[in-house]
Amino acid sequence: MRTVAAGPELRGRATECGYLGDLVAAVRRGKSRALVLSGDAGIGKSALLGHLTGVADGVAITRAAGIESEMELAYASLHQVCAPLLNHLNDIPGPQRRALATVFGLSDGAAPDRFLVSLATLSLFAAVAEERPLLCVIDDCQWLDYNSASTLAFVARRLLAERVGIVFAARTVPDTMADLPQMVVRGVSNVEARALLDSAVPFKIDEMVRDRIVAETGGNPLALLELPNGLTPTQLAGGFGLVGQHTLSGRIEESFLRRLEDLPAKTRRLLLIAAAEPIGDPLLLWNAAERLRIRPEAADSAIASGLLSIDNRVVFRHPLARSAVYQAASAEDRRTVHLALAQATNKQNDPDRRAWHRAAASAGPDEDVAAELEQSADRARARGGLAAAAAFLQRAVALSEDPTLRTERAIAAAETSLKAGAFERALDLVTTAETGTMDGYQHSRCDLLRARVAFAAGLWSDAPPLLLRAARQLEPYDEDLSRETYLTAWGAAGLGEERAAREFLPQISQAARALPSPVADENPRDLLLDGLALLTLDGHAAAHPLLTRATQTAATMSTHDVLRWGWMIVGAYAAIWDYDGWYAAATRNVKVVREAGELAALPVHLTYLGMATAWKGEFSDTAALVAELDSVAQATGSRFPPYALLRLRAMQGREPEASATIAHAIDQFGGDGSTAARARWASAVLFNGLGRYEEAARAAAEALDGTPNHWVFGWILPELVESAMRSGNPALARKALIRLDGTTRLCRSHFAQGIQARSEALAADGPKAEELYCEAIERLTQTPLRPELARAHLLYGEWLRRENRRLTARDQLHTAFDLFADLGMEAFADRARSELESTGEKVHRRNVESFDELTAQERQVASLARDGLSNADIGERLFLSPRTVEWHLRNVYMKLNIRSRRELTAALASSDTHDTRVVTGMDET
Repeated sequence: MRTVAAGPELRGRATECGYLGDLVAAVRRGKSRALVLSGDAGIGKSALLGHLTGVADGVAITRAAGIESEMELAYASLHQVCAPLLNHLNDIPGPQRRALATVFGLSDGAAPDRFLVSLATLSLFAAVAEERPLLCVIDDCQWLDYNSASTLAFVARRLLAERVGIVFAARTVPDTMADLPQMVVRGVSNVEARALLDSAVPFKIDEMVRDRIVAETGGNPLALLELPNGLTPTQLAGGFGLVGQHTLSGRIEESFLRRLEDLPAKTRRLLLIAAAEPIGDPLLLWNAAERLRIRPEAADSAIASGLLSIDNRVVFRHPLARSAVYQAASAEDRRTVHLALAQATNKQNDPDRRAWHRAAASAGPDEDVAAELEQSADRARARGGLAAAAAFLQRAVALSEDPTLRTERAIAAAETSLKAGAFERALDLVTTAETGTMDGYQHSRCDLLRARVAFAAGLWSDAPPLLLRAARQLEPYDEDLSRETYLTAWGAAGLGEERAAREFLPQISQAARALPSPVADENPRDLLLDGLALLTLDGHAAAHPLLTRATQTAATMSTHDVLRWGWMIVGAYAAIWDYDGWYAAATRNVKVVREAGELAALPVHLTYLGMATAWKGEFSDTAALVAELDSVAQATGSRFPPYALLRLRAMQGREPEASATIAHAIDQFGGDGSTAARARWASAVLFNGLGRYEEAARAAAEALDGTPNHWVFGWILPELVESAMRSGNPALARKALIRLDGTTRLCRSHFAQGIQARSEALAADGPKAEELYCEAIERLTQTPLRPELARAHLLYGEWLRRENRRLTARDQLHTAFDLFADLGMEAFADRARSELESTGEKVHRRNVESFDELTAQERQVASLARDGLSNADIGERLFLSPRTVEWHLRNVYMKLNIRSRRELTAALASSDTHDTRVVTGMDET
């Protein structure tokens, strides 16, 4: 773009140039910055980027520009950005290094998760910035391929304390960048606009015509500079606003086309080759031109016209010039040029672009080209480019001559689009497949695809009937896939946020139970499916043997199993009250998912691990997992209900926080589903801690009403027993006890028997009650479940006080109070304190609030650092650079008044619990 500068700044851009200068200065000082410039075509965004790089002395600069024809090639623009930085590839962690090497074709390997690629890019930028401040400039973001756009936006969001600046320019702000700082670039003032127009027109213009031109262009610099080109004084005298209702960008393109019309035919053909060739490789341009018998001197006119420059790269004057050249060509001319480019592209070095050019050169179906596209799709998938793989397959469908292959390719393209998150495209391709001749297996796969789209899109209420239908249709063709689909259907129904979805559980379970026995050896998937079917239809006692065997074979689960349905095996442990197995399985699953790089699958696994840590009272670890879950969700755009947070807030017993979390969960996910049931369970725990037993009983009853035969069912019943007995409804409590016994009778774990004994003691009298309380305490002492043990001591102490055995009651209440205080269970600690005061003791409590001063991110970083993770490890876990981790740690040290990691354990321990003093008053009388 041609510009007229005033000193070091662009004409009429003093404010914008000042802001960009401040951005560079901040980066030099070690502060990260991100910015999105947006505005109409030709408004001056590219010129501002040029100014930015011009004033960035002493800063490493890497550039990229989106190219419309490369939008389907995964990571094409990211490769432009990272190519100059790859000498730092060895400075980033191994898994991240391998991910980048794979997507850039530097090495072979399994397709990496795109969020791992994003984290690797962040680490690469941070590594470069350790040596020298880095400025990343990306133009024409509206034409970035999806993978590159989402990766670069991810990096921009996660920067904080690195010496890195990222500046994007786009006509409109892409959705992936909507939350980044923005600057709208508008037209220059009328004074500057007149000056620009005068600089472009070598003769005098009538004042009224000039004012009209300035008004119509809206101060758009490119329009002011380019539109007059090729117009005579006579044409200018009449103005050029009579060209119809074209958009400004269309009118600017027309100005480029006017130049094109006067060029020789060979030059126009050369320009078309350059417009169709996306990487700007001069050698490729000349090789293609030679095949069309175009000599190098044909470029002279193009260069002289100002449309094109050829140096180390082939560059158009402006992207609109490229699009004008390409759009003005006939379809036949485009096909001719693409064929020449395909022939000039090295098949070994760049087979995918060769295939893409061959496809663009095809006027109709061509089975040979379709097959080549299919092979390119496999390579794109191997590099992590699912969206690109889907695009190649979709084009292969259009070029397929063989109807059978066309159908199979359409299904494959739909499957790949689903994995890439392109749900609408996936459904369109399913429809395409269904228009052809299909066999029964293909019909069932199409139904499965529709169901998986619903499930992946979070439409958990729509997914169960679709998954059930697909599973039934798959039975004659693929028993393994059918069983996996039934299992997924059960999980989807269990997560349903509407009662209608959960009502499919019996149908799914009946269909699964009707399946023939597997021929292969017992495996956790089949045992789990059969066990869950029994759990739904016949209850816990009937399901117990199969669920136990499923957990015993869980060690044989593959990474694929963990990623597809591994979270449900954790539920099997929970259903049989095997806490140790549950915690170990949840921990193992999180590790497997992390190592696989499937970061989008992490939320459900972090949720179940967070629930497990909350059960044993490790609230700081639970908070760290919840914060990590939030980090993953923010980075990946995924959403999972806040089960772990609900459990944490309920057990902490801080009523304002807990009530707000419960209300928000119900408001966000609805009041009639799985999340609402867990929210009401949390309410029951909270109200039992607060001693508001009628409210607790009502919440527990409502939670049970919204919960099918599920592992959560058993967890709610102890809350109902306690609240019903305390609120004077022993009949309700005994009914709940019978149901609880149905879940625990065959479970020999101390967890199950301890909870059962504690609950039975509430409904018992005399020596029997005492015997049961003592049994509950003895059993729960042998578990890591300190909150449940503390509640057993509390209930026993309350019973002893009511039996007028105050001295003995004090011992139990002291134990309960100390445990609750150490754990940070405020509501239950207050309940224990109140009981102690009833025995004649005075208890004072002082809160230490320093830990609460830490932000959620600081709290998370501090906890991981305390656990021995390095800055690099913490950064990898939380999608941060090591420098940002160090920045957070410095804030933590300052707030906790410590100087090093060695002091974190003690500082967090004292800050995470409440400092409580017990003062003994009167003796028992």
